[in-house]
Amino acid sequence: MAAFLLRRTVRAVLQAVLGASLVYLLAAAALDPRAHLAGRTPRPPDAVIDARLARLNLDPRVPPSARYRAWAAGVLRGDLGRTLDGRPAGAELRGRLGVSVRLVLPGAVLGSAFGVVLGSWAAAKRGRAADRLVSLGTYVLAAVPMFVLAVLLQIAAVAVNDVTGVRALTWTGEPAPGAGGLERVRHEVLPTLVLALAQAALLARYQRGRMLDVLDAGFVRAARAKGLRRRGALLRHALRPALIPLTACVPQTAGLLLLGGMFAEQIFARHGLGEWLADAVARGDVNAVAAVGCLAACAVPAAALAGDVLHGLLDPRVRAA
Repeated sequence: MAAFLLRRTVRAVLQAVLGASLVYLLAAAALDPRAHLAGRTPRPPDAVIDARLARLNLDPRVPPSARYRAWAAGVLRGDLGRTLDGRPAGAELRGRLGVSVRLVLPGAVLGSAFGVVLGSWAAAKRGRAADRLVSLGTYVLAAVPMFVLAVLLQIAAVAVNDVTGVRALTWTGEPAPGAGGLERVRHEVLPTLVLALAQAALLARYQRGRMLDVLDAGFVRAARAKGLRRRGALLRHALRPALIPLTACVPQTAGLLLLGGMFAEQIFARHGLGEWLADAVARGDVNAVAAVGCLAACAVPAAALAGDVLHGLLDPRVRAA
């Protein structure tokens, strides 16, 4: 088990380092922070712009490799540099991350649970109308882009509010500080539902396939032959082995969740990482883009590592692979 953990950890660290380095180098090569500073009114003198870019490690006259070494040395010390406005990128990242986590986490948890239940139920109803209905629904949901799904839900929320005559659902902004539980629920329902439906559509299809494989296994047929009822055989003998591969699949969707969360922030007017990243790209803020990229480059391999470890604990064959 120790060798398995070491292999997976080394691989995750290498992925994080390569991903973060690639993001920084691409941002440094493609973005132009000078154009943003020069576009201010009144226009600062060139000497002032050059001095500011040099202080922020963004001077285009310095080779990207040298700027990358300075940035990487700062990251090792826990310093992600400063934004074009002079604010610490690490502090801004932590503040925005809280908004994004509050947006993504409920949808991810709800969508994972709903996807497992729906996929297992569809497999148990194999070939019946319920199975075909679930399969069709998950195919459609998986094919619909998240921003289209969000707009459709907003239209539905407007209809609900019109029919009920009260503002039951709110689809823009965050609840005010100190708002009560009901007010928070009104703001959270739609973003959570968008992310949960997208996550559930992917996992339900995956879980249905794994359950169908297990339902025909010999140990399930043997359990039925011994007199165990079908529901008992499904819950006690088929569900657990079908869930093992899912422990590796769920963390692999972390990247899609991050991307979907960024779209959801834009659609539902949340001031999280997605809004910050879009604004940073528009302004040519290399350090801000690199900070978000560094977070994503670490989060995705970390989630995959957690899934690999859990998968290895549940299935000894994985540890030997």
